[in-house]
Amino acid sequence: QVQLVESGGGLVQAGGFLRLSCVASSSNYAMGWFRQAPGKEREFVAAISWSGGNTVYADSVRGRFTISRDNAKNTVYLQMNSLVPEDTAVYYCAAQGGQLLLRPYVGYKWWGQGTQVTVSS
Repeated sequence: QVQLVESGGGLVQAGGFLRLSCVASSSNYAMGWFRQAPGKEREFVAAISWSGGNTVYADSVRGRFTISRDNAKNTVYLQMNSLVPEDTAVYYCAAQGGQLLLRPYVGYKWWGQGTQVTVSS
């Protein structure tokens, strides 16, 4: 069992930035960020392999968001720049059962409780 705790969400104006953090009870896994806006299904945002050498992004955030990790701190980050109102959602951190990122969009075994990000226009 892996416990995940997200933080760093909040209210920001369009064009602003936020950095989300996800502290895990273990850093031995590939990790991902997902988000769910009101009335919409949860969607993939970004993922990173255990080594950090492989990253994948959704088209909607590529070039604006950066996923990274510090395994010494058991922490994964999501740096979000140039935020737009469409980025408003609850953001979830998730961990896969393995270290490689063979299937970045599925296969996540453990999930955090989420952190709210609201972008005002």
